[in-house]
This record gives sequence, C-alpha cells and structure tokens, in this order.
Amino acid sequence: MNRARLRPLFLLLVLVSVLFAHLLGLNWVQRQLPQSERLALMADPMFTRILRPTLATLPLRTPSARPSPRVGPVIAPSPAVVETPPVVAPDQIPVEREDAKPVEKAELPAAEPSTALPGPSVDAADGWPADTRLSYRMGGYYRGNLYGSARVQWQREEGRYQVRVDMSLALLSVSMISQGEVRSDALLPRVYEERFPWGLRRMAFDGALVRFDNGVHLPQPPALQDTASQFVELSHRFSSGQEELKVGRQVNLWLARPQGMAFWTYDVVEEELLQTPELGVVSAFHLRPRPIANPTGVITAELWFAPSLQYLPVRVRIDLGEGNFVDLMVERIEQGAASAPENGLSPRM
Repeated sequence: MNRARLRPLFLLLVLVSVLFAHLLGLNWVQRQLPQSERLALMADPMFTRILRPTLATLPLRTPSARPSPRVGPVIAPSPAVVETPPVVAPDQIPVEREDAKPVEKAELPAAEPSTALPGPSVDAADGWPADTRLSYRMGGYYRGNLYGSARVQWQREEGRYQVRVDMSLALLSVSMISQGEVRSDALLPRVYEERFPWGLRRMAFDGALVRFDNGVHLPQPPALQDTASQFVELSHRFSSGQEELKVGRQVNLWLARPQGMAFWTYDVVEEELLQTPELGVVSAFHLRPRPIANPTGVITAELWFAPSLQYLPVRVRIDLGEGNFVDLMVERIEQGAASAPENGLSPRM
C-alpha cells in the first residue's frame, strides 16, 4: 500500500492510543480517591449588593503585641530564605520543576493620583465578611499572551465555610475549592481539591494529619491553610487586627498544596495605587513571598489587600516560573446579606 495513504492512518492510531491511555490514567486516579471524602459543593448564595471603596473604621481587635520593627526609607526588604524547617521531607512528596528562570514583572496601567482610601471596613458582625464573590480580569503569559477571567467566592453555612477559586482561559478551566470550619479567629480547612479537565488532586485535614491523595500522611502544623483558604484567612487577620498591615511588616503562614507543605513568610513591601477596571484607583498593600526552604515547586503568588474594600485581595499575581505568570485584577465585588450596618455598599444594579 502507498506510504502516503498509510501515514494518516498511522497518525490516527497514535492519537487514539494517546487518548485511550489518558482515559485509563484518569480513571485510575479517580479510583484512588476515597469515596467517603469526596467534596460536596455548597449551593451558590444570593448576592444583592456591590461593594465599593469606602473610608472605614478601626479593626475589630487590637493588633497583637509583637514589637513592630523600625522601617527605614527602603520599602522593599531583601528576600531571605526562611529558617523555619518545613514539615515535609523532600523525598516524601513529588517535587515539581525547580529550574525556573527569573520571573518577569507584570505591567499595569499607571494609576492616577487620588485621595487615600484608608481604614478597614468589616461587614459581618463577627469579623468575617458576608458571602462574597470577587470577579477578576485575568491576563498573563504562557508561551504567548493569556486572557481570561477568574473569581474567588467565599460563603458560610452556620459553622462551615467554602472558598472557591475559578480560573477560565479559553477552553481551559481550573477550580480550587476549600471547605472546613469557621472559628472566631481562624479558618480550619478540612478538605481541599484542585479540579482540572483531566482530573483532580485532593487533600484532607483532620487536625492531626494532612492526608495527600498519593497516600502520604504528614503531621498537621498549627493554623495550616490551603491555596484557596489563605485569601480569606489573611483578609480576616488584617480586618480583625490580628495582623497589622503596614509596610515593613511580615506575615507568616503555614500553607499546604497537593505537592506538600511549607512555612511561608510574606513581606509587606509597599502600599500602591492600583487602577482597577470598574472600581477606579484603589490603595492596596503589596505582599511578596520570600523564597522557602526545600520548595516543592516554582509556583508563588504575590498578593495585594485593600483596606478600603474590607481588606479583600484586589490583585493576585501567580508566577509559574520561566517568565510565565498569571495576573488577576479585581473588576467587581458582590456581597450577600450582612448582619452589621453596611458601609460603602450600593444596591446591585
């Protein structure tokens, strides 16, 4: 038979073989997940109002008594490797690539000078925000320019919470979901999932151990958060006064991902004016992570929290290594019913 005729048939067989192998692998992953621990999503809450920048009152709690370091004129401290030893041994958790090149910096439109928007604004009586959804415009670069959208949604049902992060790029969608308990001073994650078109990865927390979906069980450090819950946890720390959000300060956080756990330190490097698509110019504090000991991957996130918007994260930049990144800028913040008098809330149009 003519070779020219055989070539399309050969390519078709290769494609079918690859797809079949992919389906078998996905099916195997699904069968490894304990059925009793699968995450059931909460029903979406009703959002009735749009949150807008506002002057705000003092935090609900007095900042901790830790001594505040003196800050000189330089607002970006040099990164230093965290000395606290990580819980995870390098040979216990699968390691991602660690050969990343320096990450390029994202460009943002220049912000016009504006009056400062200082002060926290906490909507819920107990210090936690009402049900909230933040919608973001997403840009970035990965072998070409990226465009898409994202959202972070926080909700509570009695003593339980759910934080869901959804990112959409063309035909690709990724979700990160955290569920657990709400205490007066902190979130206690119980289940965390990352959902991809080709499968999912999951962790379970019982207070003593963190159970990874590769069969590894590791001791759970105190106040451990996951990739999704950290956004709301940090926002609450700032709005309640547990952590002082001030240039020169540092914020410590145990953080778990499906690849492992590490002790992160964020430096509050500067206060910036961000030009947002719908909310105008917003003042926000920029948190930059330090390099960590024995990293389990090259992915890091820089965060910007806005005091005038209940200390919510108005910008998130995720560095993927080798010059690739995703940059999220808030467009709209919607909230549900609040148990305290509203500040800076306008009726939803």
